[in-house]
Amino acid sequence: MAKARTTYVCTSCGYTSAKPLGRCPNCQAWNSFEEEVPAVTTAAARGGAYGGITGGRLTPLSGVGRREEPRTPSGIPELDRVLGGGLVAGGVTLIGGEPGIGKSTLLLQVADKVAAGGGTVLYVAGEESLEQIRLRADRLGVKAEIQLTRDTRAEHVAALMAEHRPALCIVDSIQTVTVEGDGAPGGAAQVRDGTALLTRAAKETGTATVLVGHVTKDGTVAGPKVMEHIVDTTVFLETVGSYRLLRSVKNRFGQAGELGVFEMRGEGLIAVENPSAAFLAERPVGVPGSVVAATIDGQRPMLLEVQALASKTPYPNARRVVVGLDARRVDVVLAVLERRLDLTLGGLDVYVNLAGGLKVPDPGLDLAVALAVYSAVVGRALPDSVAVFGEVGLAGEVRSTVASIRRAEEARRAGYTRLIVPPGLDGHPNGVKSVEEAVAQVWGGAPASGRKPRAAAERS
Repeated sequence: MAKARTTYVCTSCGYTSAKPLGRCPNCQAWNSFEEEVPAVTTAAARGGAYGGITGGRLTPLSGVGRREEPRTPSGIPELDRVLGGGLVAGGVTLIGGEPGIGKSTLLLQVADKVAAGGGTVLYVAGEESLEQIRLRADRLGVKAEIQLTRDTRAEHVAALMAEHRPALCIVDSIQTVTVEGDGAPGGAAQVRDGTALLTRAAKETGTATVLVGHVTKDGTVAGPKVMEHIVDTTVFLETVGSYRLLRSVKNRFGQAGELGVFEMRGEGLIAVENPSAAFLAERPVGVPGSVVAATIDGQRPMLLEVQALASKTPYPNARRVVVGLDARRVDVVLAVLERRLDLTLGGLDVYVNLAGGLKVPDPGLDLAVALAVYSAVVGRALPDSVAVFGEVGLAGEVRSTVASIRRAEEARRAGYTRLIVPPGLDGHPNGVKSVEEAVAQVWGGAPASGRKPRAAAERS
């Protein structure tokens, strides 16, 4: 009988090695290798090159029927938006996030909504006692009947799914699930095989399944990367200021990149129906350097505030500090302002911030950055009714952006009557073609020269 050979698997990316390594050569993660003993296979068991196995049955594409995946509404519109319309029967969703961010709270709320609608819900509690879950349910006002179990053996959970055929199964968390013969819970093999087994059970029983995943210190789901390939949908819950953002990074049944906004309260995670108003609630009025920008995050249009501040630098080299935006794009916009508008920035520290704590790598924010910096340097505020979007090129031209119509509609819905937009947008045939035109349209007249911005900055 052949001797079992030990291999070592990187828990971050699944890379295998014959010996433990301090740093993974594939993903560069440190101390991420765990021991894995593969099953022993003998030559007799193999029975030749192909083990005596004959080929399976082939099905032509034309012979495969068309079927829409049935969906179960979660009862939380923001979650349904991120999932593409609701929970899919037989679909497996992996949700990750920092400890204490609200994953279990959100899923218990979903369980309550589904159970109240007549569906059976199975909740696998791997990290908390049943009494702890009951206390949280009382705090959240859960009234529906939810079936709980502390049994985290993957084979037993699959058997429960086959026996009861629940509409929803929640496993909290996948790192506590064990598979017979695969080592300690939370190991790379345990997480991978547990995910595969539960996914197979979900497909066979038509159960919408949600797996809670731990995250590493760099924000990725703990465990082998293959786990994210096995599941159908991967979403992350993150904190931005006082809000929680639920973002999909993979979705086989909908659009990836969708965004849901929640607020944590005593009664649980509450959906924020109007994120634009929430993020602009504390915007100062009539202050130079503040611009309302229409952006797009995933497929969701939102209005955010771009802030800029310019001050005389006490250092030999002026500082450039960017928060929430692509720093390289901001550098390009500053270079365009100096070159095309003769705006003197060499002796000024420039600070640019996307208010609210969001990080949005959207080229459509370029024009808002340009107007915010110009406003901060010359000391002139934009009118309160103005909203802006557009990409800025190296020649100072304003280019069109994705989802321009949805951006404009969101701005109009929020009450912004003057839009500074790229040319060619429906309803705005005379959009601005350059940064110079944008400045002239906002304040009127020709852009200020380099001397005026420097003098205004020194006075401030």
